[in-house]
Amino acid sequence: QVQLVESGGGLVQPGGSLRLSCAASRFTFGSFSSSTMRWYRQAPGKEREFVASINSLGDNTIYANSVKGRFTISRRNDMNTVFLQMNNLKPEDTAVYSCNNGVSWGQGTQVTVSS
Repeated sequence: QVQLVESGGGLVQPGGSLRLSCAASRFTFGSFSSSTMRWYRQAPGKEREFVASINSLGDNTIYANSVKGRFTISRRNDMNTVFLQMNNLKPEDTAVYSCNNGVSWGQGTQVTVSS
């Protein structure tokens, strides 16, 4: 079973930056590089929402309107890892961020934006 492990979350002031990582393991050889990867987030008391996605080659990305222009998704297929660079963070970005390969979910990493 594929395992996804997120890291990089923390407490940051408004306007700050964080870089999240999602490391994948137990993929069959070559399958990570053929998988679209997605980031989602869930704030307390709210539904999980889509944040960003990246196709297998890394040349097609999609973002939620709320993060467009501030977040950048990228991937390193040689490392089986997908990243989410988050800049100009706002309090409303506070949530648990999780990655997904269409089947499996990671445990999530907490991002808190507060002064």
